[in-house]
Amino acid sequence: MSVETLRIEGPRASELYITSTPVAGPPDKQALEVFTGVAEALRSSGGRIIEERVFFAPGVSETVMSARSSAYGDLADSVPPSLLNACGCTGDAITGAQVHAVVGGIPQPIELDGIPCGRIVQSNGSTFLAAMGLSCPQAGSPADQARAMLEKAEEVMKLAGGGLKSIVRTWMWLGDILAWYDDFNRVRTEFFRERGLMDPASGTKLPASTGIGVAPADGGACSMDMVAVVGPSDTKELLLAGGEQGSAFDYGSAFSRASRVKVLAHSTVYVSGTAAIDPEGRTECVGDVTGQIANTIAHTQAVLKDMGCTDEDVVHSVVYCKTAEVQRAFLEQWGELPWPQVVMIADVCREDLLFEVEVTALSHK
Repeated sequence: MSVETLRIEGPRASELYITSTPVAGPPDKQALEVFTGVAEALRSSGGRIIEERVFFAPGVSETVMSARSSAYGDLADSVPPSLLNACGCTGDAITGAQVHAVVGGIPQPIELDGIPCGRIVQSNGSTFLAAMGLSCPQAGSPADQARAMLEKAEEVMKLAGGGLKSIVRTWMWLGDILAWYDDFNRVRTEFFRERGLMDPASGTKLPASTGIGVAPADGGACSMDMVAVVGPSDTKELLLAGGEQGSAFDYGSAFSRASRVKVLAHSTVYVSGTAAIDPEGRTECVGDVTGQIANTIAHTQAVLKDMGCTDEDVVHSVVYCKTAEVQRAFLEQWGELPWPQVVMIADVCREDLLFEVEVTALSHK
């Protein structure tokens, strides 16, 4: 088992970023190792969970949740983690977990229609919200599910006293992404435009985002996690285009390259899911695994630099590889990157894209 815990100190509270991955073994043993590692990090620091994502192969949800309950005990509140189906090149059933926690504050669960779906933390005059696993598998077609999911996110924002413009980061977990990504982008763009996030008069207010071929474990076509801040406008910043890439919206995807939020212990930068795409929106290094990985990492590092961060400031990362061959190439050539990371097999949003990465980092601005 590998557990990386980074603690960031602040004047009123501290934050923990925990990445826990297992060694080879049966699913029940792996799951217990992952959650025991998280639980030990939380107990030793007095941390309480704000956000939590768990990646695992299809068919082991019950094993995952049973191990989590056993390891966490009273550390668990009523809010479940975001449960996501993805596996690694070794075929392990459990890929890993990422947790963001706070020390010196107690996150309060929030419910939508009686179902716990997120947590809020009050800090320095602002409300920090993290919501997980928002989905509507009963809504119909994948496009209809996406629309209902976004409407649910809007309802959650209302509970926190804000609106969609308060969202700084989203994760769009899209099963069978290559079959309907254009439909997803159409639905998201229409919804954001209706809600004023792309208003020519007031400017574009698109959150940073990842849209990736990782399926929600509930069997739906899509689910969504999000981070938002309700409070003074100077607590958040959006970077529509940055690094070596133009605006993703220019080629049909409604998200910013990165966002920054200043609310808990420190200033946090969220770099969106990034791939080997040139400034005009074209795929780079088609068919070249090494080239796509190298360009993707370079693009990510360029955005980090624009936001005042370096590799050493990264506190969480997720690495998405189209095949086991791509994953092995990444681990062999870039395995020494100082990014706490969970690495998995997942389809990226284009047939010719082989690799994608996202990072969260501590900003010094």
